[in-house]
Amino acid sequence: MGYDLSTFQLTMAKDTFFRKKATINAGGRLIDLSSAKVMGIINLTPDSFFAGSRKQGIDAAVKQAGKMLVEGATFVDLGAYSSRPGADDVSMQEETDRLIPVVEAIVSAYPDAILSIDTFRAKVAGAGISAGAHIINDISGGQLDEDMFTTVARLQVPYILMHMKGNPRTMNKIAEYEDVYTEVYDYFVEKYHRLRMLGVHDVIIDPGFGFAKKREHSYALMARLQDFNVLQLPILAGVSRKTMIYGLLGITADEALNGTTALNTIALTKGANILRVHDVKEAVEAVRIWEMCR
Repeated sequence: MGYDLSTFQLTMAKDTFFRKKATINAGGRLIDLSSAKVMGIINLTPDSFFAGSRKQGIDAAVKQAGKMLVEGATFVDLGAYSSRPGADDVSMQEETDRLIPVVEAIVSAYPDAILSIDTFRAKVAGAGISAGAHIINDISGGQLDEDMFTTVARLQVPYILMHMKGNPRTMNKIAEYEDVYTEVYDYFVEKYHRLRMLGVHDVIIDPGFGFAKKREHSYALMARLQDFNVLQLPILAGVSRKTMIYGLLGITADEALNGTTALNTIALTKGANILRVHDVKEAVEAVRIWEMCR
């Protein structure tokens, strides 16, 4: 690629504590991430893994967004393509048709809401931003659509860069690593360098808990989450009701709220700046208690 990766890593490592990026610009508003924020999940799909997150129809989605905002969510993340393991493919047109009317309705009902679009497709992301959203959340880190990075650069919006291998239908079959932390770290370094060269200013990293990762991989990443701070970028932790919790405890996703709160609190102690969750009230309470302890 024409750059020295090791030099880039060393450059990023200098003065990490003082230089970690603490703000993002979302629609002209500066969001301070030095105090952890909560992102609420709304799935506009019939088959997302946690039934409680599925909101079919515009009115149900708008009502849920309002509830999350009242409970203290800073961001609302809208997804119209299920990324659960083995999920069926959805056409770009169907994803767009599910998503855009909801974005427009939430923007109309709650003009100050900061909306994130959960998609790996550049055209869907662009349509979401045009409809009034502010952030692009890409589970594939640009790997499933070669136009994603240039689209983010053109739109100049914050970009959530997640680590995943393969796609939702294949990721569990290729969840193999010699050293999961090092592989994810190197992935972030390479991807962020490309984004920075394109002029993207606001990048948030997400280790992708449960995406092409066995349970032990996800917990290994959580154990070393604080080490990603060397990248000087905000960190998003998305563990809400995932199999790494309910599979370990021998329960169901519906029963995994307590485990989610425990793991979210651990993520906060390790430097997470954003908690992406199904249950906003409980996550906001965890943040408030953690902030008081600081």
